[in-house]
Order: sequence, then structure tokens, then C-alpha cells
Amino acid sequence: MHTQDLLAADTGMGAVTLRVGDLDRMIGYYRDGIGLSLFSNDAGVAVLGRGTTPIVVLEHAPAMQHAAPHEAGLFHTAILFDSRADLAAALYSVATRYPQSFTGSADHLVSIAFYCTDPEGNGVELYWDRARTEWSWTHGAIDMDTKYVDANAFLQEHLTSAALSDAAARPGRVGHVHLSVGDVDTAKKFYVDRLGFATTAGWGGALFVSAGGYHHHMAMNTWNSRGAGRRQLALGLGLVRIEVPGADDLGALVSRMHDTGVQTADDGRTVAFEDPWANRIEVTAPGRG
Repeated sequence: MHTQDLLAADTGMGAVTLRVGDLDRMIGYYRDGIGLSLFSNDAGVAVLGRGTTPIVVLEHAPAMQHAAPHEAGLFHTAILFDSRADLAAALYSVATRYPQSFTGSADHLVSIAFYCTDPEGNGVELYWDRARTEWSWTHGAIDMDTKYVDANAFLQEHLTSAALSDAAARPGRVGHVHLSVGDVDTAKKFYVDRLGFATTAGWGGALFVSAGGYHHHMAMNTWNSRGAGRRQLALGLGLVRIEVPGADDLGALVSRMHDTGVQTADDGRTVAFEDPWANRIEVTAPGRG
């Protein structure tokens, strides 16, 4: 793939929108459990984040039903913390307020991650990255693994009173978004060949892609959704946001999408389109519109 066909190196992920049935309950989970600040709650839409960065947008949709099992959609939203102390504070908050939501942990070599599931079944990953100088690549693929992490030992080693006292004011952002899809080959054709991410790894029914040599900004797997078709309107994932550095980068993306037959909508601020499973993607650039 030519450089001009790739997303800019400084591309990142924006807030993930979830359609929710019980808005108050979900606000409580992300605020009191995950440790996010409630930035706004107006007309059935709540925005939560850390520092000044939105991380999740909750849209109240009480008339909608949950998706059927094994459909495409969100696997998890991954929240990236700047330090192990900040990650430990979030883990402690979940473990003490919503212990039943905790589902596991992993040392992925590039990162340390803890997993949970929100009250409406949406996956959440809380993680911290090791320095890029500690990452290893083999033949262009990032070396990742899934090794056990003792959550209690991690808390004992890294939890600090400072990180606990002002958790929501400290930095944090969406580091990556992981989707459930029908098949990996179709995902690669869309997210790599059309959208412009680079493949960083692929194993076990999953594809990992990124911009700028990150381990992954997005991932797609078939672990629960092999063979799934287009999604029907339901609770769960509403929108994935991607942020590119500038208007020229957004223009190049639009050209690639048009050249490969992907229909886009442009309102002057964002460019929107759907992937093959009807997951909605919006791409923005600072200062546009």
C-alpha cells in the first residue's frame, strides 16, 4: 500500500456513542464505576470523559431492543490511561462499585489491560501502554500475547491516593475500538484497503489495524459473530469516531472511499459512512467546518 493510501500517522480515536435503554443506570456505571466525569446530560444524550476529553456518548433509546446474540457490533471500547496509577484507580473503582462487571485481565506485551462489561452488555477495556521502545515487531507484525495479570497485585503495586482523589480530572481517552464482525477478510478489505489503516497483526479470527505504527487503533474479530450480516437498529454501538490531523487528510480519505465505491455523507464538519456490517463511522479533522 502506498503512503498516500494510508491514514495519517497522528490519527486517533474519538468518543464512542452507545445507544442505551436505561440512561441513568449507564451514567452511573461510567461515572461511578469507570471514573469518568459527566460533561453534559441534555435531551437524552449524556457525554462522559476524563480531563476535557469525551470518551463515551450515551444516547437514550428506551424503545430499542438489545441485539440478538452473535450479531455484529461492539466488542469493546478501550480506554487508555497515561499511567499505571491512573489505570489502577479505574480498576479499583470498578472492583469496589461494580465487582460483578469485571471479566478479566491480560498482559498483551504492548499493554496491560483489564476488562469489564457495562450493565447493558457493552464491553469495556481499561489499559495502559508500555513505551513503544519496549514493543517488538516480527516481519511487520506487532508481537502481542495474552498473559495473566493478577489484578490484586497490580492494585497493591500501583494504586495511589493521588490517582484516586482526582481520577476523572486526569488524562484519558479512547485508545482503540474493537468490533465484532462477520468475517475478517471483508473487514480487511474495508478497514485497510479502503479506509487506510495498516494491518499490525492477525491471528485467531481477529484483525488488528492502526495508523502511525500504533499497536492497534481498531480491531475486528469473529469470536462471537462469525457469519454475521448487517446490523439491525438496536441498543449497543451507535457510532465510532476517528480523528485525523487535518482537512487534507480528511480529503484524501474521502477520495479513497469514493474511488473504492464507499458512499459517504459530508455535513461540512464530519464525513460519515458505514462498514459492511452497518457500523457507523464518523471521521473529523480539527478546525473543519
